[in-house]
Amino acid sequence: MYRLMLYFLLILVGLGFFIQPPLKLSLSLLILISTSWFTNTIFSKLFRAPTNLESVYISSLILALIISPNNYLYLFLTAIIASASKYLLAINKKHIFNPVAISLVLIGYASWWIVTPMTVPVILVGGLLIVYKLRKPEMLLAFFAVALLIPFLRGDSLRGLLLYSPLLFFAFVMLTEPLTSPTSKIWQIVYGLLIGILFNIRGISPEIALIAGNILAYLASSKEKLILILKEKIQIAPNIYEFVFEPSKKLNFKSGQYLEWTLPQKSPDSRGSRRYLTLASSPTEPNIRIATKYYEKSSTFKKTLFDLNTPIIASQLAGDFILPMDPKIKLAFVAGGIGITPFRSMIKYLTDKNDLRDLILIYVNKSADEIVYKDIIEKVKVFYINTSEVGYLNAKNILDFTPDFLDRSWYISGPHKMVSATEKLLKSMNIKHIKTDFFPGLV
Repeated sequence: MYRLMLYFLLILVGLGFFIQPPLKLSLSLLILISTSWFTNTIFSKLFRAPTNLESVYISSLILALIISPNNYLYLFLTAIIASASKYLLAINKKHIFNPVAISLVLIGYASWWIVTPMTVPVILVGGLLIVYKLRKPEMLLAFFAVALLIPFLRGDSLRGLLLYSPLLFFAFVMLTEPLTSPTSKIWQIVYGLLIGILFNIRGISPEIALIAGNILAYLASSKEKLILILKEKIQIAPNIYEFVFEPSKKLNFKSGQYLEWTLPQKSPDSRGSRRYLTLASSPTEPNIRIATKYYEKSSTFKKTLFDLNTPIIASQLAGDFILPMDPKIKLAFVAGGIGITPFRSMIKYLTDKNDLRDLILIYVNKSADEIVYKDIIEKVKVFYINTSEVGYLNAKNILDFTPDFLDRSWYISGPHKMVSATEKLLKSMNIKHIKTDFFPGLV
């Protein structure tokens, strides 16, 4: 999703050459990118923190698109502050403020020159793709609800707001920044509402509104940012490996949650240097475990992870795919392939806590040799489906395995197509209580 944002911004920069003098815009890009890269490199070495070049380029391009390419000293200073803020304005290695917003608040003014009637359709299409990728529609809807309603009630022109104000660019590009926005849906809605209200208060700039929201997000979200060293790599099935990390401190999480993993690479492919990976370990275990499947053309992220000899960053703990509070609720888990990881965490946790719930697991794989974590999952009632032998999960399987299927809460985890197909199947059987493990970037 970071690459999607990068490509989106590059398209807008291309359009920018029809709006700004090409030479001036080219020089501003050179100043911003080189200064950001140099500042980020210096601070990453001073703080001994792995760096992410994608975020450097993204911040530089945003600044280039919203600051007029005239005052080169101003561009130089904002680039320095944006990069430095990730290290200096941070607590426990987690930066608090959107880098672009804080640089504008500390230095001065943004013209938002990229917003014109010509570019608005591109901003809208690209923005919707980003929201779809990030899976945060509630946050954007909350923001737009108040950001448009207040001007409407005030009698302002909505046409002017959409075509000439920073509203759309600000919402799709800056509001959605993952590392400084909340991780839970409830707080994402509150975040969107707060910034939408502040956005409409005269005298408060969009960047100040965002900084205020960043403070709320920091207070409401997980503040964990771990730098982990690989302890062990275990092959648990053909082409499936488990990675065990020994944390420097205890991570407080719930079974079923995930972390954003950042792994610097020399030449990352188009899928980037970050991944959302569900924790396979239980909160009752001392080590952190993840598992992944390797394919013939695996990403550079997976290849680097396989030969890992450097620290890896894990942050942005999130996810609502967790066990219900009420232990009396009957559960049914459906795992597809490596989607077994959150269920391994849940079952291990319930076993360690001696929490005896009414639980069944349906585990779908292409073949039996892909089954993993049998020592853990067979502590509950398990039904295996090997699609190469019996075909895909169907209504008859559900009836055979769980005669009381309507009385259960269903959890589905696995590849996107499998999750969507299973959810559709369950809904066709009038099953109402369904949760899916579908996190940002998976689309």
